[in-house]
Amino acid sequence: MKNLSDPQPLLIDRTGETLSSGPISQLNPANDWSPVTITGEMINQEIERLADLPKPANGRRQVMFTHPSAPNPGRGLTPGVQVTLEVLKPGEETTPIRQNSTQVNFCILGEGEVVVDDRVIAYSRYDVWNHPSYVVYRHRNNSSKLHARLTYSNAALLEMMRVHLIDEDPPLESSAKDTNTDAEPRAGITPPIKQIGDDGASLMPYETLINPASMESDTLHWPWQTVKANLDQLGALDSSYVGRRLYLLFNPLTQRFNGTTPNFFATITIRPPGITDKPHRHVSSAINYYFKGSGYSRVGGKRYDWKAGDLMVSAPGWAVHNHASNDGDPVYELTIQDQPLNLYMESLLWQEDLAEPGKILGAHQGFTTNLKKFAG
Repeated sequence: MKNLSDPQPLLIDRTGETLSSGPISQLNPANDWSPVTITGEMINQEIERLADLPKPANGRRQVMFTHPSAPNPGRGLTPGVQVTLEVLKPGEETTPIRQNSTQVNFCILGEGEVVVDDRVIAYSRYDVWNHPSYVVYRHRNNSSKLHARLTYSNAALLEMMRVHLIDEDPPLESSAKDTNTDAEPRAGITPPIKQIGDDGASLMPYETLINPASMESDTLHWPWQTVKANLDQLGALDSSYVGRRLYLLFNPLTQRFNGTTPNFFATITIRPPGITDKPHRHVSSAINYYFKGSGYSRVGGKRYDWKAGDLMVSAPGWAVHNHASNDGDPVYELTIQDQPLNLYMESLLWQEDLAEPGKILGAHQGFTTNLKKFAG
């Protein structure tokens, strides 16, 4: 018998509804997720405010930066990425925690250590490290100076799906790696996948569905000094180079989806003075943190100026945009973009040249640069 107090589904008739107002390459995104900038001054004020608070029981002095258009649940700086600022005073340590979201951390002030299971990673300013899903970790500041870091995660997406699970009192052995040493091949303990058509259509048995092939997911560390030494070589390329002078902080776990986590990538870019990118767009959304230099971005025809210390939603999904560095110092920036998720969903429409049709990267042949010209 139907219980009338239960939520009732909505039926929306879309018969004959026009879902598009023109060719997809000519569409503009909704204006309700426009670029926003959290200035360096605002971030510094928050660092000071958090440091002045009494130490909380879990040790996490934290503030979340949220776009004004973000839903709740789902409070992100972009629709799928949550960004938080966390501060640790000298001698402080957080309590252990785990969650089913994945994270990228970026140290913007001081230094610290992260303990992940039984591994200790010491990091300093502008270092990057990731946290895989459901590992137990804690941070500590053994230095004599204040420490602050930005954390990017797919928590916003999981919150919208109502499945972000956080454990503030985890058993320390919970994230230990699987130590099963059974030498019997995986294929030998599950029925085979049956191909039923010449086109590759297949049937997968339940036993394989609930026991997918596992891949080791580790915490990785990208020290800034090592990254910078490689990055500065790209900065030496002259202005005839048509690519972007960046490195993706690549996690081999993500394979062809080119991620730092399975949900998004982190890149670090160097922009020599006076360089202007070509306008382009993609359905993945981007967040930039500028930690040296200054410049501006044009997004949807509007100019946004930025400087070192600013955090900016620099490319809402499918918005035409480009970036330029001012004269003076080179620009260094960390970019977080949900390209891997869109690659996996086969939804990564990318228009590198606005005069040419967009391509679904990962399904279509991508784009090339003239880097070969500089080989040698």
